[in-house]
Amino acid sequence: MKHPRVGSTVRCVCGDAHGNGRVAAATWTAALRAWRAWRYAAVLALAGSGLPQAAWAADDEHAVPATIPVEPPIASPQAQAPAEAEASAALEPIIVTAERRAASVQDTPISIEAFNSETIELRGIRGVQDLSGNVPGLTVEPFPTHNATLRLFIRGVGVFDAQLTQDPAVGIYLDGVYIARSVGLALDIADLERIEVLRGPQGTLYGRNTTGGAVNLITKRPTPDAFGMSMQLSGGSRADYRARASFNLPLSETLALGLAALGSRRDGYVENLGPGADFGDREEWAGRAALRWMPAGGFIADYSYERMDLRYVNYMFQSVLPPQTDKGQAELFKPYAVSQTRYAQTRLTALASGAPMVPSGTDIDGHALTLTLPLGVHELKYIGALRNLRDEEYADLGGGLGSTTYRLDSHAYDGPAATVANGGPTPLVIPTVTQRQWSHEVQLTGRLFDDAIDYVVGAYHFRERGREDRNRLNHQLSTVIPLDNLDALDPTLFTTDALFDALGNLGVVDFNQIELLRLVNFVNLDWTIDNRATAVFGQVTWTPDLPWVSDRLHLTAGYRHSEDTRRAVKFRISDTYVEVQSGGRGSATLLSSGERFDHVPAARRFRDDASAFVVAYDLGPSVRLYAKSVEAYKSGGFNVRDPHVSGASPDNPYGFGFVDGFAPESVQSYEAGIKSEWWDRRLRLNADVFRSDYTDMQINFLIPGTISDTKTINAGKARMRGLELDATVRLTPDFTLSADYAYLDAEVQRVLDPDGRNVAHLYPFPSAPRHSGVVALDWTALRRGWGELRAYVAYHYTAERQGQVITEQRRGLTSIPAYGLWNARLVAGNLRGWGGRGALDIALFGRNLADEDYPLIAIDNVPHADRAVVWGEPRSLGIELTYRYW
Repeated sequence: MKHPRVGSTVRCVCGDAHGNGRVAAATWTAALRAWRAWRYAAVLALAGSGLPQAAWAADDEHAVPATIPVEPPIASPQAQAPAEAEASAALEPIIVTAERRAASVQDTPISIEAFNSETIELRGIRGVQDLSGNVPGLTVEPFPTHNATLRLFIRGVGVFDAQLTQDPAVGIYLDGVYIARSVGLALDIADLERIEVLRGPQGTLYGRNTTGGAVNLITKRPTPDAFGMSMQLSGGSRADYRARASFNLPLSETLALGLAALGSRRDGYVENLGPGADFGDREEWAGRAALRWMPAGGFIADYSYERMDLRYVNYMFQSVLPPQTDKGQAELFKPYAVSQTRYAQTRLTALASGAPMVPSGTDIDGHALTLTLPLGVHELKYIGALRNLRDEEYADLGGGLGSTTYRLDSHAYDGPAATVANGGPTPLVIPTVTQRQWSHEVQLTGRLFDDAIDYVVGAYHFRERGREDRNRLNHQLSTVIPLDNLDALDPTLFTTDALFDALGNLGVVDFNQIELLRLVNFVNLDWTIDNRATAVFGQVTWTPDLPWVSDRLHLTAGYRHSEDTRRAVKFRISDTYVEVQSGGRGSATLLSSGERFDHVPAARRFRDDASAFVVAYDLGPSVRLYAKSVEAYKSGGFNVRDPHVSGASPDNPYGFGFVDGFAPESVQSYEAGIKSEWWDRRLRLNADVFRSDYTDMQINFLIPGTISDTKTINAGKARMRGLELDATVRLTPDFTLSADYAYLDAEVQRVLDPDGRNVAHLYPFPSAPRHSGVVALDWTALRRGWGELRAYVAYHYTAERQGQVITEQRRGLTSIPAYGLWNARLVAGNLRGWGGRGALDIALFGRNLADEDYPLIAIDNVPHADRAVVWGEPRSLGIELTYRYW
């Protein structure tokens, strides 16, 4: 079909009795006029900014530029108030769905941080990865070997290791759909309407894996009320370009389509002086289509399809401290590893890979269907979803000097060891994670007995299958061993029999004839999961109509019964070879092998019953006190990094292995708080204190002398207590100040080692800062008929995080020191034009304005360093143009 011209009728949607063809024609006319107007404004802006203009040079006035992806529709065009309208002195109400129904955050007895679309834009939040620093008590870290995977901790509770077979402790929900894997969370989301961060256990309404809390991501829904459009283009430091656009398209009086897309690219802040791509380079695009149908009777059907595609290059860890601790088997080549490593206490702008650095990638697509049927004062809702994930992650953990004789990567290897082990060179292998999940949930909400009782009941079913595949023999580590200490080889680390065998293959019997000596480790890994979860749940709130409480008392009880079935299959080969070279010839022989896993199956089932009780009392129309008791649990599972099949494996001092798995951990939490507004709703003050007791904690610990072999055991008992304070005051209609603070006292009380000793002091919570906070100032300095000038400045502070310890010798090696960052945004906003139907925002933004060096993550388990870090982003400046039409 040809593109419709302005004023034409689109025959494929016209001709019904309601005049929907006229609606469609008007929609196309408005859209095309707005597109030309915004394109003209964008060209002018680009001409003055020096950014690329090729994308806007198309001659066809109807052609959408191919290189500029498309921001979400404005959910409510009427919300875009004219700049000259008088600002309200009262704080706007915040509506959340944390309790599975829409309610004011002030009436929700949960410690919660909520951000609407305006705040999301002001704070530069593009996705889950940007919540760190915006929510006290929440920390977000990238996983060491794939930066698109995130580790989330709320109130210090999270999972340090990201495995398919281990569930997170913070639940992530997108439009009510649980996202099971933290792989791929570091993605921008095209059309965020609201973010809700629920601190503390959420066991009854959200179920398993929310012992730390939950994060709700809510996207914008289309509306048939009116056409709306929003487009945004930004450019900044390190070639950081981003474009997003969205359209709200009424198709009829009852049907609307929302289209949203974004595209971005940016350079990393560490140059790769070696072969391959530069560290941190990133390209991303995401698209979302949403359809809303609202026929008679209040029935609503929402369908959405999303697709996200990320291509990125992992950062290389920068070595900070040379190794002084015991590296186990790596002691043999530790001196040589040190010679191939670059060390620095401050952030370096360049490192070098040895093998060519290869990009990684994450692809996600998903369908979601939500059906809502009103039944008088009741409402029946169904949420169904299907989500597919594919993640390919390549990492280089080398020393940063570009050495090809000391490597920690999965790139190709060609040498005598590869010939013996593989019959020829081992190929480049990029570890690949695939996961497919589908879920169904039914909810019934409503009111009973003259609104004295509010209730929600429901049932939930979840299924996922996944695989982590490196199912080809591949290089993991290789290193030269210096020849000047052959006589001092430790026989427990290096058997001379293997060396003699390799020499014998060359007809050599004298160590002095060795020209080159090398260790090479190859692995072949493949594991799969098949998990199911079912649950029934309910929550009832009773507001008794009694004279002495006058509808001020609210009593809530909740319950959830959950059942999990978890299955995993593990395949693993880990062989280490010794290579020798003499007289220009090379030979290799097997030095040692880890225990082999030949598709070893494991299966466990779990059940849990969680309850919640809340008492709330309204002191006045805007002051509510509450106290609550909540239970939650995190599912058990299996540790694929466990090198032993079972407790009966030879040379296993721990008494358990992979097939034994680990049980769920449980938490009992108590919380008391206040939700209040004062001074004619100009001051909002929410605060809470809490205590949480954890039992059967799942403790992950690294096996001494290994790089990545770990054990997981239910050996922990811990308690947490703290307080959280959220305050916002509107001093004038144009000046708002907010301050959020979290204090956390986290103590692991018991961790029993295999000998029954309490070694809790070696297992602190790795990411539990004692203090964290955010202070923000929002000032509209000028309002005129042509627009407004606005400034937003924020400072966030996070105290020290201890990291992993495991031995006293390693204490502090993975800690993250305290740091604070300044961010700011200056906006010339609501610039009017084009018949009063559109507005343009021009914003200057800056992140980490003081250019502070701070580590995002630290490790201590590489042979060449006791401390290696990935630094946070340095100072970043940029400009952003946003045009809205309604």
